[in-house]
Amino acid sequence: MKKRRKWLLLGIALFLLLLFGLSQFYAYIMKDQWNERSKAEEVAMNQAGLTDITEAKKSVWDENAIYWVVTGQNGAGTEMMVWVRFTTEGEPAGGVNDIYAAEVAGGTSEEQIRTALAAELPGVEIKRLLPGVYNGEYAWQVFYRDKERYYYKFYRFADGAAIGEGYSLPNS
Repeated sequence: MKKRRKWLLLGIALFLLLLFGLSQFYAYIMKDQWNERSKAEEVAMNQAGLTDITEAKKSVWDENAIYWVVTGQNGAGTEMMVWVRFTTEGEPAGGVNDIYAAEVAGGTSEEQIRTALAAELPGVEIKRLLPGVYNGEYAWQVFYRDKERYYYKFYRFADGAAIGEGYSLPNS
């Protein structure tokens, strides 16, 4: 009976040690991402006047279009979206044109894009929808599945119009 208890306690201790190690590894891997997010939120609060942050999403289309899009409210209670451009080194670009803030009510909402896509392409399965930048325009990036293929399509934030034809990913 004592041997069983000893092995049980040793097993529990090893399991807890493994959990602790995995949590430390996860924190180490995510540290840079969390730091970038914090910097984006700080820029949005200091330069765009956000007082309450709802969410922050990273959008990467190419090396010149790395953005964090921060959503929240300003001091007047207006829902805002702020695009903060980042360099490839993970720092805010810091230029005058590298931060763009817009009222959500003045643009196209996520729900409107979902509705437009459902009307345009019935039966598609939206995998991811996030704000970003495409060809220098502030846009919604839609990653979706239609039958057995995956596609990217972009919609302008300002008016919800499609930008370009989109991209089909190869089947493999």
